[in-house]
Amino acid sequence: MIKHLAVFLGSRDGNDPALGQRAYEIGKGLAEREIELVYGAGGGGLMGRISQGAIDGNGKVFGVIPRFMVDREWGRIEGAPGMQTVVVDTMHERKAIMAERADAFLALPGGIGTLEELFEVWTWQTLSLHGKPVGVLNINGFWDPLVDMMERIASAGFLHGSPAESLVVGEDLDDVLARLDAAR
Repeated sequence: MIKHLAVFLGSRDGNDPALGQRAYEIGKGLAEREIELVYGAGGGGLMGRISQGAIDGNGKVFGVIPRFMVDREWGRIEGAPGMQTVVVDTMHERKAIMAERADAFLALPGGIGTLEELFEVWTWQTLSLHGKPVGVLNINGFWDPLVDMMERIASAGFLHGSPAESLVVGEDLDDVLARLDAAR
């Protein structure tokens, strides 16, 4: 059973207000399932919303944030019940601690930081540096262009097999969590 889920997602809300509501609901859903949210400790955007959902659902939240982000007041570091925050020196340390703690990885909508985190753990998986499953929650088809591009990359011979073999893609949290758990 997945007990610690690293979630990569936007530090902004984006243009679709439904994404913020969905992030909040996912945070609450993780709390209801007693799955600890492991994330980058951001206080704004979708990051803030998912963590608030988990906190409001009496769940556990483990955030890792670099000191420069704390200095810029970008983090959620207050002592909310169930919240543990680790402050580190670098982005590399942040990602390493998140990767070590997580049982699986899930990306929600976000920007280039989200993409970078997703691709790093997915690359590590394909190189057998870890055996943890990686997925995307495809809210409103957000990840469709990425999945199409990855299929194109595989068809061109730059990716072994199909992305469907190594990346869980789904729209429903229960479905994605079940498939991530089965992939463990």
